[in-house]
Amino acid sequence: MSGVADQAETWPVHEVEDIWSGPAPFSVRRDTLSAPDRPEVTFGRLVLEHPGAVVVLALDEQDRVLVLHQYRHPVGHRLVELPAGLLDVEGEDPLVTAQRELREEALVLAERWQHLLTTYSSPGLTSEVIHYYVAQGLSAAPDRDGFEPEHEEADMTLEWVPLDELLTAVREGRVADGPTAFAVLAYLQLLR
Repeated sequence: MSGVADQAETWPVHEVEDIWSGPAPFSVRRDTLSAPDRPEVTFGRLVLEHPGAVVVLALDEQDRVLVLHQYRHPVGHRLVELPAGLLDVEGEDPLVTAQRELREEALVLAERWQHLLTTYSSPGLTSEVIHYYVAQGLSAAPDRDGFEPEHEEADMTLEWVPLDELLTAVREGRVADGPTAFAVLAYLQLLR
């Protein structure tokens, strides 16, 4: 077992300025901080506070992956993505969120769930942590359990893609969604 591991650490924060908060489940603040051994030298860092998210790699018996095609305005593309969602229910276990998102976005249930990995999406800017799961033993959900897709989600389409084909698309840069790439690569590493 390797000793390589991230370590929890906090540096002194001298001032916190709230920059933005609104109806979205995230906010932006500016922290003024210093290194522990140099409190007289302060500097600022913007922080996007984010509740976190889940991503689901749903695989059927033919090794096909359920993907969504969804428009993402910040990048100006309709991306190939995996079912995913925010940890926007306070105190909810990420696995429960993953199960809910798979049902809401894809009308799919799964018998078997496995945690794949957990990553920070961009730790120099945001507190967002993403929990990745593999879902197998799939079946159709009877309904979305009251969820009504709107905006970009109302325009999503679904497709079953062979795992090898999705891997090739990720490696060739035709599928560029980071969480999708992480999930596919981590799952293939797990199979090794």
